[in-house]
Amino acid sequence: MEILKRRPTGRVPAEWFTGEAWLDVIYAGEEPSRARLNRVRFAPGARTDWHSHVLGQTLHIVSGVALVQERGGQLIEAHPGDTIYTPPGQEHWHGAAPDSFMEHLALWEGSGNPDAPDTIWGEKVTDTEYERPRSTTRN
Repeated sequence: MEILKRRPTGRVPAEWFTGEAWLDVIYAGEEPSRARLNRVRFAPGARTDWHSHVLGQTLHIVSGVALVQERGGQLIEAHPGDTIYTPPGQEHWHGAAPDSFMEHLALWEGSGNPDAPDTIWGEKVTDTEYERPRSTTRN
């Protein structure tokens, strides 16, 4: 057993996000583990670009109001305690609502190959896509 050294909080790359967001790498497994776990905090209106994960991704909403959408799907509003799974290769984006900070845990597996990315980044989410009517996870 070991206690892993905490890494400093970092800003997310502007080439993959719109708006301000910060991340903490909680776990970046080394072979044979491929597990990755980040805590990501989004300012109101901040969001990822369209992207997909080679082996899928699971998001757990910790605080605030999240917006998530798969390519061609509904824009969904998610709340603390909600967990969202995107299967391998499914293009999607996620971020904060325009009037709320949002924090989530992001869990995925790395490719295990340093020459093959585990996340495939696409274009920016447009304001029109971001401002679409949304459905909610609340009943």
